[in-house]
This record gives sequence, C-alpha cells and structure tokens, in this order.
Amino acid sequence: MMTGIRLECMATIVNDQNPFPGMNPYLEQHWRDVHTTLMVYMRDQLQAQLPEGLWASVEEEVTVDDEESSSARRFRPDVHVAQAGDTVPRPAAVTTDLAVAEPLVLLDPEPYMERHVQIVEGGGRVVTAIEVLSPTNKIALERRLVYSEKRRAYRDGGVNLVEIDLIRDGTYLVLAPESLIPAARRAPYIVSIRRVMQPTVKFAYPCPLRQPLPRIPVPLRPQDTDAVLDLQELINLCYARGRYHARVDYRAEPEPPLPAPDAAWADELLRAARLR
Repeated sequence: MMTGIRLECMATIVNDQNPFPGMNPYLEQHWRDVHTTLMVYMRDQLQAQLPEGLWASVEEEVTVDDEESSSARRFRPDVHVAQAGDTVPRPAAVTTDLAVAEPLVLLDPEPYMERHVQIVEGGGRVVTAIEVLSPTNKIALERRLVYSEKRRAYRDGGVNLVEIDLIRDGTYLVLAPESLIPAARRAPYIVSIRRVMQPTVKFAYPCPLRQPLPRIPVPLRPQDTDAVLDLQELINLCYARGRYHARVDYRAEPEPPLPAPDAAWADELLRAARLR
C-alpha cells in the first residue's frame, strides 16, 4: 500500500515594505522614476478630497538650454511624441561614384521634463501648485534660476504654492528661509508652503530622516478647507509599486552618503531587517 505523498510549494515571501520609518534615502538614486510616479499618486490622493469645482492634474514642461543666452527656456508641449528605435538619423543612401563626406553626428543635450501637480477650478484658473524638487532644481545654477522664475509667476498669479524637498543633495531652495529655522529643528528634508491669503508668511515643515514624513495641509480657495497630503503613505506606495525591494542594494551606502550618526542608525535598521 502506497502512502500518499503531499507536495508543498514553498512560496517566496517578498517584503516590499519601505524599511525606513520615513523617507528612504536610497530612493534618491532613482529619483526620476520616483518623481514621476509620486506625481500620479499625489494627484489621486488629492482628487478624493477636493470639493466640487476643483480638480488636480499632473502638468509637464520641457526645459532646454539656450546656447545664445546661456540660460534655459521652458516649453509646455501640447502633445508629447516618442518613437522607439535608432535616435540618430542616417543619411539616405546615395547611388553615385562620387565620394560623400562623413558627417560629425552631434547630439543636443537631452531636454529635461519637469512635472508638477496643480489644482484647478472651473475656467482653468490654477488655485494651487505642488512642486516636488529634483536634483536638477537644486544643483545646476541655471535650473535654480528657472525654478525661481516659475515661483515668482505663481506669486504674481495668486497661486498657493507647496514645495516638497525630499532630496538631500544640492542647494537649499524652498521659500521658507533656512536661517529662520532653529538649528535643533533643521532636517535633511523639508516642506514649505506659501498661502495666497498670507503672502508674507512662509510655513516650514522640517522632516527628520528618522521620523515618518508628515501629513501636510494643501491650501485651496479661501472658502475651502485644506486638503491633506500624506507624504509617508505616498513614499511607501512608490517603494512598493516600484519594486524597490528588488532594485536597491542595501549593502552599499546611499548617495549622497549619510552623516556618520545617521549612517550608524541606518546600518542597525537594515541589519535588523536582514537587508545587510
């Protein structure tokens, strides 16, 4: 008599949860992907809260260097078209006995696509803009100047502004003056808010590495209650859906490196999670 044999399939347990309690510094190395998905998740989180007559959308602009003026120009494309395949066009074949000179193939620098979330009311008026800073905003001087110009346009247009800086590298850029933030409250990440109804006041929300990211208010029209962005939920969603548990090498140090005390804390955290 044969004894029945039960075969068990061992399922692989995938831990796709962000191992950090707050911002994951390793995501900064994948910021273009994180930034793009963060915009969409942010729009969706806001959409469910907005009162009738308002909606959130993801807007994009192309920034290209202007060689003649040594500056950058911004364009808002009506349609974005991409084509797969060879990006360098080849001259058409010429049937002739004459020798044809070989050209130098010169590629212009790749334009930088900048995205932001805006909240709009009927008629197309922008009520609030939400900017998530990128390394290009904070590192390159010409990009900082372009961003400052864009920020002035928000102010002159009577648009509320929410600035979210989750990048440690580069120059301090948000509106809330760093010099006015007490030293004990300064943090590697920060959110700054300017409300149309309080133009001379800047609100700052420092975000320490070792703490969960805050829920921040998003100002709307004067008659509306603020919407709320749960930044920690958004970052955790980016981490899980982007499958960063499989893409990040936690044995290496993040870029830029963490200060020594934070590096020791992160090492202990990652070892406890069996990621090192």
